Amino acid sequence: MKVHEFQAKAIFRKHGVPVPTGRMVTSAEDAVAAAESLGGWPVVVKAQIHAGGRGKGGGVKLAKSALEVRDIAKAMIGMNLVTHQTSPGGQKVKWLLVEEGMDIDRELYLAILLDRAQERLIIMTSPAGGMDIEEVAKNEPEKIFTEAIDPCLGLTDHQCRGLAISLGIKDGKGLRAFTSLLKNLYSVYMKEDASLAEINPLVILKDGRIVALDAKLTFDDNALMRHPDQVELRDDDEEDPLEVEASRAGLNYIKLEGNIGCMVNGAGLAMATMDLIKLAGGQPANFLDVGGGASAESVEKAVGIILKDPSVEAILINIFGGIVRCDRVARGLIEAATKLEVHVPLIIRLEGTNVEEASQLLQESGLDFRVAHGLKGAAEEVVKCIKN
Repeated sequence: MKVHEFQAKAIFRKHGVPVPTGRMVTSAEDAVAAAESLGGWPVVVKAQIHAGGRGKGGGVKLAKSALEVRDIAKAMIGMNLVTHQTSPGGQKVKWLLVEEGMDIDRELYLAILLDRAQERLIIMTSPAGGMDIEEVAKNEPEKIFTEAIDPCLGLTDHQCRGLAISLGIKDGKGLRAFTSLLKNLYSVYMKEDASLAEINPLVILKDGRIVALDAKLTFDDNALMRHPDQVELRDDDEEDPLEVEASRAGLNYIKLEGNIGCMVNGAGLAMATMDLIKLAGGQPANFLDVGGGASAESVEKAVGIILKDPSVEAILINIFGGIVRCDRVARGLIEAATKLEVHVPLIIRLEGTNVEEASQLLQESGLDFRVAHGLKGAAEEVVKCIKN
């Protein structure tokens, strides 16, 4: 789960990570009041959306007067901000962050994330702050420094100092400031159950202070039950509406770029199903796992969510009846096809518990279900429907 910059900075501040003084606002009048309360010019007005590249898209502006703040805020609030990470139509701006201006000497990059290959958390730093880190990794990999964290030892002082020196921070004051900030960022990651904690840019000011000028936090969805305060930070408007609807229904759904809808029970089977669709020449439109204990109601809900995606031209339903019975799934499919306007071919492959009863229910329903035998055959059948 992602949060906005102003929310991430509030959490950073709670854990002792230095951030600029600022305030979130929702109107031009509040923006002017927030700017004037900071006690000096210039100030920075930043659009709050869940996407990087806001500066290039016109979502970060410097203002040197109350009049400039008012004009910038009026233009930003309600705009559809387009960046390299948003959809082509952009993301609507509802909130702004008004912050004190900073006298910047250097811009750096700093992040904590999970490296699944090493099975460790890693610290990633770079002297090329304020830039797209993927581009830096591609074009100037020598500018990226990493340090793996031993889960038994945690983040150590010597690791912090080594990373600081690699960034060119060598004086005693700078080493202490960087070590303190990095240890506090590690505290954010661990105590808040984050999956990413990123500062881009991390700035060294001309007076020697080190400050998180930007802040990005992503939380582990599986740990949200331990953090009800984090759930309150969720902004559904920043997420895909179908993914939000699926999440509320207890379904695991991720929108993809293809045109074949998939409904499967079990994440491994879902991945295998998508692989076979691609091998057959098709493109999955989504990942949708209804879970091992799917009910008729959840199956109906899942089909309804897939049908709301205008890019879907056919649907493959692949269920292995272990915990869930095939006849229960069949009843859910019949209910969905009866209630919903099914305007695309529906290919069904069922195996496992009560599969014979399920097949009989589908045949006697009088509805246009295409029952496939074997997963490979089902994938080929759904791709054939698309191509014909």
